[in-house]
Amino acid sequence: MAYFEWADDMSIDGGIIDKDHRALVDLVNELHSATTRGAGQTVVATILRRTIESTREHLTHEEEIMAREGFPDLENHKIGHQEFMKSLYALEQRLQAGGITVAAQLSTVLRDWLSIHIRRNDKELRRFVQRREREQERSRLQAAKR
Repeated sequence: MAYFEWADDMSIDGGIIDKDHRALVDLVNELHSATTRGAGQTVVATILRRTIESTREHLTHEEEIMAREGFPDLENHKIGHQEFMKSLYALEQRLQAGGITVAAQLSTVLRDWLSIHIRRNDKELRRFVQRREREQERSRLQAAKR
């Protein structure tokens, strides 16, 4: 069993956002597996770098989608994204300074943040888009009746 299991309630768009989230979940599990085997320290720098790059790319995708969709809470999401990136950079600095617990901290931070980020924050985007689509469909149906 994986350390962090993908669950159906984590699905947001069936597209790029979910693809990015799944890739990040895979990185969490890869790091956790290495840590469990006692190899966390040897792979943590590489996985942390990949995590930072993947997360930055993912958050850019998400913000672009939010902007395109007219998501009203985009600015607050951007602030949350910036704070999370700061925490990843702080872990990278600790690792470069010789921190030996970074591998374990990274797996926990990523698992917890992703779970909350997806299930709470990104669900807001999903609900917004679904609500807007329902409203557009109602408008189309009303226009067709005229």
